[in-house]
Formats: sequence, C-alpha cells, structure tokens
Amino acid sequence: MLKTAILVSAMGAGLMVATVASAADAALGQKTFETTCVACHGAKGVSVVPIYPNLAGQKEQYLVEQLKAFHDGTRVNPIMQPMAAALSDADIANVAAYLSSLKPE
Repeated sequence: MLKTAILVSAMGAGLMVATVASAADAALGQKTFETTCVACHGAKGVSVVPIYPNLAGQKEQYLVEQLKAFHDGTRVNPIMQPMAAALSDADIANVAAYLSSLKPE
C-alpha cells in the first residue's frame, strides 16, 4: 500500500512538471531572448561569433537546466552567470521554449 502511494505521488509530481514545462510562453521567450541574449547568441539563436554556441533547436529541458545552473552558480561562466542571474524561472522556461522551437541552421 505504501509503495502504491509513493508511486502515485511520484507520477502526480511528474505530471505537474510536464504541465509547468508546457505552460512556457515561446512568444515571451522570444522577447526576452531578443533583449538579453541576441548580442552573443545571434538572431534566431545562431551565433556569428565562434566562441558563443548556437542555441536554436536545442532541447528545451537541456536549456532550462543549463540556464538554471548558471543562475544558481552551479555552472560557472563569467559571462553567463550575470546574464542568467537576471532571469526568473518563468523567463528561463520561456526562453527555452522559444529556442527549442527554432530550427538549427
């Protein structure tokens, strides 16, 4: 009985995470990207500078995890940490939704 309750709770938590992830707004993410990220990562997430990665078409969850790691300092980069520190969790989700919707070039 306890195992069943734990399993049901875990499944419910998984559904909540999936719901939150799908609630991201790519249009808002585009606006945030264009005001915060475009200078380094290029229009439509394709950088023209070799030291900055292309982000267009990256997996949404990967982008969320990396931005959160920069935000909380578990991933260290002197350029990205201050940029990510200014983003809310909603901003991060929205930017990730936008970038993952783009086709990589």
